Amino acid sequence: MRLGFRIATTRFDPPPPPPSLLHSCIRSKLHSSISSSFSSEQVSNCNEFLPWLQKKSGMEISSILYIGNSIYGRSLFASKFVQYGDCILKVPFDVQLTPENVLPEIRILLDDNVGHIARLAMVLLVEQKLGQESEWYPYMSNLPRKGELHCPVFWSKKELEMVQPGSVYKETIDQHTQIEKEYLAIRPVLDRFPHFFEEVTFEDYIHACAVVGSRAWSSSKGLSLIPFADFLNHDGDSDAILLGDEHKQVSEVIAGREYAPGEQVLIRYGKFPNSTLLMDFGFTISCNRYDQVQIWVNVLEHDPLRVIKLDVLAKHHMPTIIGTNGVDSYGSYFVIKEVRSSRRNGKGIPQSLRAFGRVLSAVSPQEVKDMEIEAAANDGRLARRPLKNTTREIEAHELLHSQILHLIQEYDASLKNLAPVNLPSIDRQLAYRRRMAHDLLSGELRVLNSANAWLTNYCATLSRGKTHTLESHVS
Repeated sequence: MRLGFRIATTRFDPPPPPPSLLHSCIRSKLHSSISSSFSSEQVSNCNEFLPWLQKKSGMEISSILYIGNSIYGRSLFASKFVQYGDCILKVPFDVQLTPENVLPEIRILLDDNVGHIARLAMVLLVEQKLGQESEWYPYMSNLPRKGELHCPVFWSKKELEMVQPGSVYKETIDQHTQIEKEYLAIRPVLDRFPHFFEEVTFEDYIHACAVVGSRAWSSSKGLSLIPFADFLNHDGDSDAILLGDEHKQVSEVIAGREYAPGEQVLIRYGKFPNSTLLMDFGFTISCNRYDQVQIWVNVLEHDPLRVIKLDVLAKHHMPTIIGTNGVDSYGSYFVIKEVRSSRRNGKGIPQSLRAFGRVLSAVSPQEVKDMEIEAAANDGRLARRPLKNTTREIEAHELLHSQILHLIQEYDASLKNLAPVNLPSIDRQLAYRRRMAHDLLSGELRVLNSANAWLTNYCATLSRGKTHTLESHVS
């Protein structure tokens, strides 16, 4: 099984705590600490980095970008006017670190189940152990150090409890467990090479995995760490992404808009919700348009039709899984997105969730059978159409509505428990993580509230229609 750090199309380093007036859709990275200042050593590393990389690659990486310092940390700026469609940087494949860089004597001992992230993490550990003797030292010295990453896997138990209502809480626990299992599995291999790994602890390993997981791009080699592109900051509205050209054997970025000289150049890491940004990259943005919520809906244990419902769901490719609350808790996870209007068709609430609710609301075997008959007569998908019985259709959606309302209460309570993030008594790291927890919870609460509004309106509309029909029959 692959490690929990999910590989996106781009990467990110931890940003400093952003001032409240900063543009909420832009976040950046920081390599030394959660402040935006550089040490003299880092300034020197910045000045030497691009010449080193260009010499190593034998080609010009960029003629229109330079490394500078912004309020976000190290960034890339336009040195001259950049037009839309300009190629702003090219990094050859042969100066990128991939899992193939694992030393041959180590690679031959690794099981096929050891994932790309773990392999590349071992590459980093070896190069870091070599220090200035490493041919990659200028790059290694620019990677985040221990204590500088903010992915939830590094949060304390108390910090993690700040996000307990959402899926990030459980995903983080599962992620930590998975990394620990893989570390124990490869530890015997590490012990064969004490010169490189004797002093490596689990904390060192998990940090190396997080560096890889938060920075790497998908590539033909599985994933790649791409020097210099690491300095590009994120703008959720940008059209620019990093692309791989297999023919030219380079990774490149095409400008998504015009830039004036001295302006910071940005790319989009992906259309990610805050849950993904936090888990994979260790940052969040306020008012993230891509926010979504993962909800759990279970088949009630004491439902007399429980066995029938579980069977029909499985037959129609809507399988349930055992939940975390007990071995007899069966249900399914669904992802909902923000519903832009309470009066429209509910885009954002998946049809599969509504179908699940219709099946769960059935009160007789015949109702379940009728759903199967209708599915067979149409496109084969179970309960994807509104129930003909309006009362039953309302009850199905009220079942989902009650689930959403319960989650809203949990999110409200968690947000109230978050202390003000700007209190002088809170250290900067904790304040930053509280801010991320607030961004995550408030964004997911916005999604839940939009689903609540749509379900309320849907049920009310059906009720009015039903009342109107009854009144027509009476008259």
